[in-house]
Amino acid sequence: MLPRRLSTVAAAVIAGAIGLTVRPALAQDAPIDNLDALFFAMKQCWHPPRLPPGHPGMQITVLVSFKRNGEILGKPRITFESPEAGRDDSLAYRVAVMEALQRCTPLPFTPSMGGAVAGRPFTLRFDDRRQSPKPTEKRAWLTTTTS
Repeated sequence: MLPRRLSTVAAAVIAGAIGLTVRPALAQDAPIDNLDALFFAMKQCWHPPRLPPGHPGMQITVLVSFKRNGEILGKPRITFESPEAGRDDSLAYRVAVMEALQRCTPLPFTPSMGGAVAGRPFTLRFDDRRQSPKPTEKRAWLTTTTS
């Protein structure tokens, strides 16, 4: 028997392959009526890939348009990835971004917001750069000695 998480992932992949939409409840199901709420909703849907400790993470940007009803219009396109990312990292982040879009859509736009965003391209940046611990610096002016 497959573990529960693996079976859920398998079901999502199969549903995506045959064109079904799998959409768990959003953290925010209130109607979206401004751009801040749109970006907040997308942020809530994105789960960066798990990385080993010390991995720097990366940035990825996607260009996407929405229909009036909050569905994705056309195909989202990756427009930027951190240049230092390897092929495996790049693939993991691309999958995470596309899963976020699938998880989040259709977005619950208000009629006025739907009319305002319909067909317009949005550039969404997903930033998962992780801060490395800063090296301990020894400043010359703090360690002066007098003879």
